[in-house]
Amino acid sequence: MTRRCSMKEKSIAKQRVLIYYPERCTGCKYCEIGCSLLHFGEINLEKSHIHALFDERTKKYEALVCQHCENPVCAASCPVEAIVVDEKTGWVKINPMKCIGCKTCIYACPTSMPWFSRDHKIAMKCDFCDPVREGKPICAEFCSPKALEVVTRKEGWGFFRKRYLQGEE
Repeated sequence: MTRRCSMKEKSIAKQRVLIYYPERCTGCKYCEIGCSLLHFGEINLEKSHIHALFDERTKKYEALVCQHCENPVCAASCPVEAIVVDEKTGWVKINPMKCIGCKTCIYACPTSMPWFSRDHKIAMKCDFCDPVREGKPICAEFCSPKALEVVTRKEGWGFFRKRYLQGEE
């Protein structure tokens, strides 16, 4: 039996997300450099919203980057509602004027993607380089081996299903 998608589901499927191909990553850290330069005006990998970490077990790099979840637990856990999901883009953003720096979102996120800025005393995370680059993530642009790619959420679902659920439908 074929299930019909609602208009909302169709618009969600067209939202853009980042996917990562570990077999392409060289560990150059250009993604981290671009992110910290754009957001903080300095090369400081600790301030990057993305991190490429080497996994000793697999002998590959793994990128840790916000997945901009459809139902983010970081937003659900925020006691002051500083984290919101943009209904049009699907990007999960932290309002720095509302954040109280309690770190609850960091602990709630399954991948701990929000991080605490000691300089600003608030949580921060990937904002898909919006509005500075109008949602064109600099990390993907700086990634010369194309280990990071911007795709639709629907393409991302297929990618994650195939990569992490071994093709389960």
